[in-house]
Amino acid sequence: MNMHFEGSSNVTLLFDFWDVRGPAGMVLSVFVVLLLTVIYELLKVWKVTIGQQKRPSMKHSSAPVSLSPGASCFAPVMKCQGGSSSLNNSPSEISLAPTENTAPTADSTTAVKKSWLLHCLQTAIHILQVTLGYMLMLCVMSYNVWIFLGVIIGSVLGYFLAFPLLNQI
Repeated sequence: MNMHFEGSSNVTLLFDFWDVRGPAGMVLSVFVVLLLTVIYELLKVWKVTIGQQKRPSMKHSSAPVSLSPGASCFAPVMKCQGGSSSLNNSPSEISLAPTENTAPTADSTTAVKKSWLLHCLQTAIHILQVTLGYMLMLCVMSYNVWIFLGVIIGSVLGYFLAFPLLNQI
């Protein structure tokens, strides 16, 4: 195996059955490698998109509650005891006020399940992306100029087509 780039139309890519002999086979192989590279770029964008879908569902799970001293549930009790404004604004009264609902709701369980499914999907996409990336690297390591150009042009085309999709999210 040569360790320099050559422009031959005879090359074996990845497997013994992908043995290219002749210009027609080389054109078809370059086209397949180009499509695989475009798919690789689309997988990168898809993984980022899923990561962005996971974030909003995690943010609203525990919303902070704003408390004002006059709107506390203990305010009527303090007024009944004849308490003055010193107890109405005390930190102990605010710390006793309920801040959030600790009982699990159907919305939170659904959000957790959705987050888990999105994480599993993102993991599967990552496995595909890594596998495809290594296969494309091995194609380039065939040291064939045409295959190398197919990977480069596929990467440019995939980036050009895929990354504007991120702005539409």
